[in-house]
Amino acid sequence: MSFELNRPNYGSSVLSRGETDTLDSINPLPRAVIRPNSFTLLDGEWKFELDRDDRGLQENWQTSHDYEDTAHWPGSVEQQMAKEEPAEQTWENKIVVWYEREFERPVQSNGPGMPPSIIQLTFGACGYETQVWLNGLPLQTIEGELVHVGEYTSFSYELDDADLKDVNRLTVRIADTKDADTTRGKQESSVYKRGGIWYQTYTGAVRSIWLESVERNRLRSRVGVVSMVEEKMVRLNLTTRIHDPGAYTIKLQVFNKHPDQAEPIATDEYPLHLDAGQKEQRVVMHIPDAKLWSPELPTRYRLVAQLIDPNGYIAEIETSFGLRKIESRGCCIYLNDKAVYLDGILYQPGGATYEEIKQHMHAMKALGCNLVRIHIAGVDPRIYNLADKLGLLLWVEVPSPHSSNAKSRANHRAELLRMLA
Repeated sequence: MSFELNRPNYGSSVLSRGETDTLDSINPLPRAVIRPNSFTLLDGEWKFELDRDDRGLQENWQTSHDYEDTAHWPGSVEQQMAKEEPAEQTWENKIVVWYEREFERPVQSNGPGMPPSIIQLTFGACGYETQVWLNGLPLQTIEGELVHVGEYTSFSYELDDADLKDVNRLTVRIADTKDADTTRGKQESSVYKRGGIWYQTYTGAVRSIWLESVERNRLRSRVGVVSMVEEKMVRLNLTTRIHDPGAYTIKLQVFNKHPDQAEPIATDEYPLHLDAGQKEQRVVMHIPDAKLWSPELPTRYRLVAQLIDPNGYIAEIETSFGLRKIESRGCCIYLNDKAVYLDGILYQPGGATYEEIKQHMHAMKALGCNLVRIHIAGVDPRIYNLADKLGLLLWVEVPSPHSSNAKSRANHRAELLRMLA
């Protein structure tokens, strides 16, 4: 048996650019970029077991194991522990848990006129240390990790079609500690203990997990935008993922967000030769008559980026952005060369769902805030587009270790680089 991946009704192949604000209305996945590809969420009930003695690897649970319980994904280990033992809502020093579920082989559209595709498995966030097996076989992330480290950012696996069966078994092992040298952020550690709203723990299946049909040669679901407001230009940081080396073209289109203006206001193309592998590409684009973003007038633009292969097949991603310049001069902060008074609020979303985060953000805007500080905690990436839409500046910090030494500083830097990827 097999199932068809969901086919979302966003992307240029389905909607015209002016029909709807797709990023704001129908992006069900925890990322700031959307793709017109098919996907299916694996959220829901999973088999679950707390590995109290850390014996699962030695006993090869990834090969075969009878799980004692079930748990909801996404959801924290602490929530699961509280459900089973109300008095036991945290853990000491180290915790190891296992999740497992089955899924049917996805149906892919690899027919005539379609770009060659593969199935990608993506975790919105999970950890602190995550290992994954497909039908008992260990998987490596696209970056080549057998064990992914980090709890606040997404990571992906490309599934080999030869390893997929009609019914597949996906096994996940998650390990975490209260080591103060790791990026604990607002979570309890061996140094800072829980109490009140301070230093809770939130471990395990932090955000959604999904299967997605993606092109073999594509732009990854990440975009960086650097504004150069004086020149009315933006520098775009894109990441190419290539299996078939050759001559490619990156095509960029920028659209107004206004629903009556469906034609692009700027278009550019960049031919380049790409070798197999992953590489960051930096391109600069001029946006004539660009209007700047501010809390009072949050002007945004829609970016559609396409990678066109030698056969003319297109892989596409889409996001939105605003042009702005933020700097400090003496005692003041300047936005677009004008002094701005920051009326900010501290926000710690913790285990809030994205729907709850949206309610919180609207409430903070209604209070008159123009800045939201997310203090050393992970956050759903969709909050960036939401803040841009509402006219809120974001101050997002890297979750920090609770000690200072060579190891903790290396962990802190690695977490920063994962957030910027």
